[in-house]
Amino acid sequence: MTLAADEIKACCAAAYSSGAARLLLGDSFHPGGPALTSRLARALRVGPGDLVVDVASGPGTSALQLARETGCEVIGVDLSPPPDADDPRVRFVAGDAEALPLADASVDGALCECALCIFPDKQAAARELIRVLRPGARLALSDLTARCEELPESLRSLPAWVACVGDARPLDEIADLFETAGLLVEQTERHDEALASLLNRIEARLKVAAMLDAERVAAGRALLLEVRRGLEGGQLGYGIVVAQRP
Repeated sequence: MTLAADEIKACCAAAYSSGAARLLLGDSFHPGGPALTSRLARALRVGPGDLVVDVASGPGTSALQLARETGCEVIGVDLSPPPDADDPRVRFVAGDAEALPLADASVDGALCECALCIFPDKQAAARELIRVLRPGARLALSDLTARCEELPESLRSLPAWVACVGDARPLDEIADLFETAGLLVEQTERHDEALASLLNRIEARLKVAAMLDAERVAAGRALLLEVRRGLEGGQLGYGIVVAQRP
């Protein structure tokens, strides 16, 4: 299925800035929640005086956590309207991951959580991340992983893309993407259990939501069932990549 990049970006921005997204996903819009964000924050090896970009920062939860835990300054970049920041070390700007509104070699680290999977041009996003990193700076990325050729057509639709499944890639392919673009991959890790836990939370919240709008929720539950089958069958998962700019 061929989808237009602008359509994908518009749908993703609308979906993740909606109240429904916060209802289903909570404050952390990614598997692993604050615990996995802390894992990525440690991998960045940043501290006070450093500047980190949080790409596809969404509601800003991880950007604020990163500043709080490491003392660094954070710029959150997202297509959605910028949220308010209650920490002077954090600011949010509207921007596209494929054309970051930052100068070359201007940041000491980059965080990107469960977002590469929804970027239409992943090579462009990888080049942008490398462009803005200073030499020696690190990228800490988590993402949904998939062997898309083994997934049913229902998980390659626009709704599935917005749900992070439709264009997700295998973990080794994600690592190769950044190696090819010029980063040195230091480690990869699988965290499939984080995705399983998130699916359980979404399912519980969908049961509550069904009391209000059963017809609309039914489509979401059908997609959730397909994702769960993919996870159980090994076609879907979750993982992290930590890489450094030479």
